[in-house]
Amino acid sequence: MEDRKKSCQILIADDDVIVHQSLNTYFRREGYQTLAAYDGEQALELARESRPDMILLDIMMPKMDGLAVCREIRKTSSVPIIILTARCEELDKLIGLEIGADDYITKPFSPREVMARVKTVLRRMREFHEENRGRQVTVGNLSVDMSAFTVRLDGEDVPCTPKEIEILWTLASNPGMVFSREHLLQSIWGYDFLGDTRAVDSHIKRIRAKLCKSGNTWDIRTVWGVGYRFEILA
Repeated sequence: MEDRKKSCQILIADDDVIVHQSLNTYFRREGYQTLAAYDGEQALELARESRPDMILLDIMMPKMDGLAVCREIRKTSSVPIIILTARCEELDKLIGLEIGADDYITKPFSPREVMARVKTVLRRMREFHEENRGRQVTVGNLSVDMSAFTVRLDGEDVPCTPKEIEILWTLASNPGMVFSREHLLQSIWGYDFLGDTRAVDSHIKRIRAKLCKSGNTWDIRTVWGVGYRFEILA
């Protein structure tokens, strides 16, 4: 566990020097390595070149805002991304989730809160991957491989975020079973996400946009007032 933690690299992308100083203190105390970006262009460059294990991404940055950076990263990478946003930026939270962020933290925040959230995201991702290592589910033209953490549709790789893969695996492994939004929040995010079930809805929307199409022998159905189920079509 200790070796795994020390090899973990976190990219902190924020134009506030104080944010970097406070978070660096906590991360390094816990044995994590850090990278620093102070504008969006630098964040995107470091994300591509250094391939960090997680990115903390502030929305309001010079040169390129965090939402644009997240959108670009998601074209080629499934690295976990936590959006940092001001408490009043409700729309930005939703946009961040829709374009592929795994989580968000509102400002002002304490370094301890960020550290706890980062640990939760990394732990849940590792546990989910290890619990399902070597397992694969195939339904028609869809294949989800938990060993490689990949999704294929019609034999082609489809880039998906970690949370999208976890949701898809949970649903596709249990066809016909209805999963409430609250259950998905708890089992995949690992905490109640402050009761914000829009996180699940945003990820389902992205999964459908990437994978659901006419000709599939399966579908992800909404069970109104409850949640979602993976349905194999007759």
